[in-house]
Amino acid sequence: MRFFSRGPCGASRIVGAFSGDLEGEYDFFESVGHIAGKDSIPVNLRGWYTSRMRRLFTRLGFAALALTAFTSAWADFTLTILHTNDLHAHVEPVRVKGKSVGGYARQATALLQLKEESENPILLNAGDTFQGTLYFNAYEGLVDLTFMNLVGYQAMAVGNHEFDRGVDAFANFARLANFPLLSANLDVSKEAKLEKLVQPSTVLEVGGERVGVVGAITPSLPEISSPGPTVGLKDYVKSVQAAVNDLTKRGINKIILLNHSGWELDQSAAKQLYDIDIVVGGHSHTLLGHVDIPEFDGSQGEYPLKATDAKGKEVLIVQAWEWGKVIGKMKLVFDDKGIVKSYEGAPVLIDDSYIENPFVTGMLTAFKKPIEDLQKQPVAELANDLNRMWSPEGGDSLMGSVISDAALEATKNAGAVAAFWNSGGVRSELTAGKITYGQLIEVCPFGNQLTVLELTGKELKGAIEHGLSGGGFLLPSKGFEYTFNINAATGKQLVSAKLNGVEIKDDQKYRVTVNNFTASGGDGHVILRDAKGTRIETGLLDLDALIDYFKANAPVKMTNEGRVKAIK
Repeated sequence: MRFFSRGPCGASRIVGAFSGDLEGEYDFFESVGHIAGKDSIPVNLRGWYTSRMRRLFTRLGFAALALTAFTSAWADFTLTILHTNDLHAHVEPVRVKGKSVGGYARQATALLQLKEESENPILLNAGDTFQGTLYFNAYEGLVDLTFMNLVGYQAMAVGNHEFDRGVDAFANFARLANFPLLSANLDVSKEAKLEKLVQPSTVLEVGGERVGVVGAITPSLPEISSPGPTVGLKDYVKSVQAAVNDLTKRGINKIILLNHSGWELDQSAAKQLYDIDIVVGGHSHTLLGHVDIPEFDGSQGEYPLKATDAKGKEVLIVQAWEWGKVIGKMKLVFDDKGIVKSYEGAPVLIDDSYIENPFVTGMLTAFKKPIEDLQKQPVAELANDLNRMWSPEGGDSLMGSVISDAALEATKNAGAVAAFWNSGGVRSELTAGKITYGQLIEVCPFGNQLTVLELTGKELKGAIEHGLSGGGFLLPSKGFEYTFNINAATGKQLVSAKLNGVEIKDDQKYRVTVNNFTASGGDGHVILRDAKGTRIETGLLDLDALIDYFKANAPVKMTNEGRVKAIK
């Protein structure tokens, strides 16, 4: 009888190292018939027999432990990644096509359930927890952090919005977080408040295995946020690969890139790097996969997207939309060498099928009272009424002019020379007097972010022409004006378009700011969606830009400048 076969895996040699020739001892006892029972052994040999058997099975115990450790290296390992990104202080549910989704109390219920039913789950966040609602204005991320600590996030990539209030607010957040803040390409060596709080990577112990997580932030950080002079950036590819290499040198062969850099860089980075198994992204608010929302189709691809790395190995890419509307769930099965053998996943829609966690609901109720008070607080004075709609008789949409000017002001650092706001994105008008936070929220209620597009003059005029046909009429910022013939045929209405008095040239390039809804083809703006020039997803929210504009220009005054003129 043999306990272990002498196969090619060499298990018998490992067992032998612990026990000597255990097989020989067992065969000896079996051959002389002592295995039948202790009573059959002569009295003068029973002590010897007992000590030998005790020694044998003690050694067998050590051998079994050795075999377990050895064979565990042969076994597949399953990892479940639960992930969110771009929460943007959306503590409460929002509505998409009339359907209520998201909200931290529902997310808590969903996460607890997903953790319970998943094999070896880890919970990650790909950045931009800051900015987006009055909860951020009041608490600077600490409401969100309370929730994240409570539900057990294990790592978070640093997002660009984490620096919107400078270093101090983010440092306070990072100091209180129960999870590491990651960014391999962020240089905080000259910032004492962050030097020990931001690290390139972390290692998570899960199911007896080590999983490496490397963080990264968008290279456009200095252009779209306020990190200050003490925070810099390193070369993206070199710094991320160096962090990955550091993990592989430590014997870690399961590596996640937690990447707050946007959908385009998620894909291009995957092709330039190696030894990364999956990119968990953020920043561009990208929805992958299908969600059950009637009359909504905002998906930008399959979940996950497949790419090929610099060494020809497959890399998976995922994102989880925005605001906690979904939780990404990705199940990976690794072989003993850390190669992904199989995978499956999908976004989990956080709708009212998840009841609100009562503990989180109670916690948020306490936080909400100051928010209600803040909505009533004045932001600035408004010198004159701002009408909502453009008309041939009344002229400019003054409210639209203010929003466009605010969008341009917020994105000048990204090279924008003009901004355009779709008329449908102007949701309210304002009356002269004190203007409150709550009123500005009514003007820009969608939480759209600002996108900077590099367009040719031909593309820009084509987008304006499309707007004139009834597809998202574009309201320009100060310094841009266009004239159209109201009686001309559709597609041939634009007469002229000028920036600072100079006619737009077809072959010249212009950086212009629009909201992400329009930039992604909303209102039928396929020219903007398909533009091939530089595209900067700033992550800046329209509401924040509007609030900053009102504060900086108080008392706000806007007159009819004839930015859009109609002729017959």
